Amino acid sequence: MIRKYYICLLSFIAVGGFSQQLPQYTQYMLNEMAINPAVSGKDDYADVRSNNRYQWVGVTDAPRTYMLTLHGPIKAKNMGIGMNLYTDIVGPTRRTGLNFSYAYHMKVKDDMFLSMGLSAGVLQWGIDGSKLILRDDGDQNLLSTYQTTYVPDFGAGLYFHKKDRFYFGLSLPQIYQAPIKLYEGAGKNSKIVNHFNLNGAYKFDLGDDFKIEPSFLVKYEIPTPPKIDVGMRVIYQEQIWLGGAYRHNDAFTALIGYFYKNYLMIGYSFDFTTTNIKKYSTGTHEIMLGIRFSRKQSATWEGKEK
Repeated sequence: MIRKYYICLLSFIAVGGFSQQLPQYTQYMLNEMAINPAVSGKDDYADVRSNNRYQWVGVTDAPRTYMLTLHGPIKAKNMGIGMNLYTDIVGPTRRTGLNFSYAYHMKVKDDMFLSMGLSAGVLQWGIDGSKLILRDDGDQNLLSTYQTTYVPDFGAGLYFHKKDRFYFGLSLPQIYQAPIKLYEGAGKNSKIVNHFNLNGAYKFDLGDDFKIEPSFLVKYEIPTPPKIDVGMRVIYQEQIWLGGAYRHNDAFTALIGYFYKNYLMIGYSFDFTTTNIKKYSTGTHEIMLGIRFSRKQSATWEGKEK
């Protein structure tokens, strides 16, 4: 029992039991759906985006994260639906989450909207016993099995925005603190942790061709201190952008991206780690791909006018 508890506690800490349990992204400003379910269907097109993050390159079993989000509007009802699928791998542990979301959009003034969203899904937690080393002898069967468990996952969010100008969001993922029972004898602290996310951005015009967009993301979960990300992009003709970001007590980041014909997007970021792990890692790479689907674009592809 003691040995099983020790392993469970170790795995829980490894996946962030006392830190961020949710996936971390540098390009948070390019995929708001990954943060807030209220974003679902906020635009007049369907949107698909994929984030792929390779953290601390050069470190054995360093975190790797893959995410796919999609959402679209139900315009006749002022609603939207979406989906968020991700896998987060850290050492011997793996988290896979699948959430479906619903949002209702209220028009506040002109093209300003307040959206309210809910999400529900499931999380799979797994640990590869073959990568563990027991502190004590015994229970060797734990070292040859891949143990998994499933827990429900619920979230909510608010999102206030004006198209092509600004947005501010508040989201509460993992509202239900479901227990994570990978092994018998798991401690009471082995559970889903409540999170709070606050994010926003504003676009300022710099002449006819250029815009500048500062953004921020504040992440908080009890009992750890808040984590703050701030960034800024310079955007040329809504197609090309360069920028930088800073994650408090973690990293500086360079950003670059291209938006092709208002439907195909690619973004890349590189993190320059500021912690002691920089002695062993060459940095963190992140690639974001996105595509939009709308009637206007399909007409263009078919050589027709809208």
